[in-house]
Amino acid sequence: MTEKTALVYNPEIKNYSFGKGHPFTGERFEIFLKFLKEKLPDFNDYFVEVKPRLATEEDLRLFHNQEYIEAMKRASGGEILPNIFQYTSVDNFDPSTSYLPKGIEKATRVLVGTTLMAAKLVLEGTPPHQKFGGGGKFKKAIAVGGGLHHAKKSFGEGFCVYNDVVICAKRLLNWGLKRILILDTDAHAGNGTKEAFYEDGRVLFIDIHQDPKTLYPGTGFIEEIGKGKGEGFIVNIPLPPGASDFAYQYCFEKIIFPLAKEFEPEIIIRNGGSDPHFQDQLTNLRLTLEGFKMIGQNVRKLAEICDGKEIDLIASGYNLKILPFAWTALLTGLLNLPIDEKIFKEKISHQKNSGLKETKETTEKLKEILKKYWKCFK
Repeated sequence: MTEKTALVYNPEIKNYSFGKGHPFTGERFEIFLKFLKEKLPDFNDYFVEVKPRLATEEDLRLFHNQEYIEAMKRASGGEILPNIFQYTSVDNFDPSTSYLPKGIEKATRVLVGTTLMAAKLVLEGTPPHQKFGGGGKFKKAIAVGGGLHHAKKSFGEGFCVYNDVVICAKRLLNWGLKRILILDTDAHAGNGTKEAFYEDGRVLFIDIHQDPKTLYPGTGFIEEIGKGKGEGFIVNIPLPPGASDFAYQYCFEKIIFPLAKEFEPEIIIRNGGSDPHFQDQLTNLRLTLEGFKMIGQNVRKLAEICDGKEIDLIASGYNLKILPFAWTALLTGLLNLPIDEKIFKEKISHQKNSGLKETKETTEKLKEILKKYWKCFK
């Protein structure tokens, strides 16, 4: 019998949209689900769809302060706040109004609620004192729309209002977990998530992304390793523009797997969508569809460390023609779905080893920095 995976989805998430002409619009979620169900005719043999509740203010306050939450509610309701730039950047504005999209705050609660439901389904009932046993109804859960990793405690940016990645991890810590691995495979560095756990050694944050010298948000250098109790637990792997499949695989083999094995996480949270693809309009990486499947396969293998427990958050990507293929490739690798391999074959004008030489140099520098904190690099 096939082990089923929870697919957490609320149709209202389509309202998480920043307006016509903005890179992030809400039709992406329906496009993906329609595509996945077409390519996987036995969808119900592999997934159980779960509709989540909205996140509460108590949920949001796990990370965000009340002043920021109130500002987002007011601005999202149509109130013109003269100090709006104190709370959010212009990239979160609707291009047609030059203001925060109406209703976006509630839509973000839908998204945060989706991620929290995924966490609950995987972790509910796990005894805090039990290393890897127990657990909820599912080993893995997919939160469609999750992964708003740029939002900070009191500031929204990068198409992100509330940071569901951080809220999810903090909820898991409150439930008694001691070691959480967050793996961020989005093309952009997860600056909001990084800041939240910069001094918290209970969370190992590994972030593989395009070189921040060449892409927003301009942070995520190898020297950013955390401080205090979190020193050594922030791991940034910047890839050169043009990095493709082999560079990603090299990082998994030389950095991510050794760290995860030594850290022994009790659960893994992965976030990231299709924006590392070579046809994405906002980035300069060259991952192929087969590369996305490879990432999913690697995460599945990583999750063996924690009895298979993994929460997958998937939202990003700015080429809507590529997005459903890449998201489906990720899940095919993660869950070993019987989807025809032919849909992941594509014509590419670059070599899959593109960027590998520079990536090897970066990983050697990173291991030199991290060997002070991790035996696997000594």
